[in-house]
Amino acid sequence: MQDLKEWAQAQPWFDDLDPNAIEACTGPDGALYCIPISQRPHLVYVWKDRFPNGYPETPEAFTAEAERLKEEGLYAMTFFGSTDKGGAGLNRAVNTTIDSFGGQLGDGEGNMMLNTPENIAAIKFLREIIAKGYVPEIAFAGGFQEEEALKDASAGSLPSGLNGYRYLNPLTAPDDTEYSKGNEEDVLDAVAAGDLYLAPFLSVEGEKPGCDTQAAGFAIPVGAEHPEAAHDYINWIMDPERNAEWVIGPGGGFPVLEATQSHELFQAPFFQQAAEAVSASACSPWYGSLERPEEAQRLVMTAIYKLIKEDPNADIAAVLTETQEEYNAGN
Repeated sequence: MQDLKEWAQAQPWFDDLDPNAIEACTGPDGALYCIPISQRPHLVYVWKDRFPNGYPETPEAFTAEAERLKEEGLYAMTFFGSTDKGGAGLNRAVNTTIDSFGGQLGDGEGNMMLNTPENIAAIKFLREIIAKGYVPEIAFAGGFQEEEALKDASAGSLPSGLNGYRYLNPLTAPDDTEYSKGNEEDVLDAVAAGDLYLAPFLSVEGEKPGCDTQAAGFAIPVGAEHPEAAHDYINWIMDPERNAEWVIGPGGGFPVLEATQSHELFQAPFFQQAAEAVSASACSPWYGSLERPEEAQRLVMTAIYKLIKEDPNADIAAVLTETQEEYNAGN
């Protein structure tokens, strides 16, 4: 793909782009390989009746609330905990937890770095909430079945991507109110009614809640015969009215243009709460400087699944070291 940085920086809309979205389109070499139109940050979907005083802000507060819910026969959280979809669960709740504990997956120079005190603490937290029964077994079933526990309100929360609102349907609230249109309106309606709300994830002292973000946008291949036509199209999409329609449609996320965020399409409570949750979080692409994200995702999620579910007595540091060495051998 072409480096679009020089061209993009000369456009009138560039300074209005969310820096996190720019980062998501920026390669390890500093080149801008895509123009972000919408972003898909991660946050937490929360049933208000399960967490009436707001979502817990610390691991300790979460554990206390989780124990309360367990006594009521409920789960505090469900999440993508399987190794399904090539380890795609990594960039959801698992990486969110790692980030929220101050951890990371790489050293900033393309090498995987997993065996750190922060990463170990995050994995211990996941181990604990699973061992204590705060997470339903369906979290490990694959096929996005973990979402069912939020949809029937047996679990009080689900850390996931903002664009996930399109798939969380139908919903049954804790008071048995049904949101059953079978489309994205179910989540929007539940939030508007006050039954469901959006929140940042918990975090340890000194850290902002973790938040992976992905960009949806446009890139131009090297050798394209008419790059100027692509430039014209991107500028056309950046028109505020057109941009809003694209983001709410195929973009499936949250606007990266500040001007678009004020558009009437994004004044619904869902998007307003999403903006607040994202602004309270530290959002960045989960893979950092790792240049082989698909391989990294598969390796790391396999290792963490082993540590939190398959063999919860395994030595965390040893498994993380083995995984990072396997990845780094390919550098």
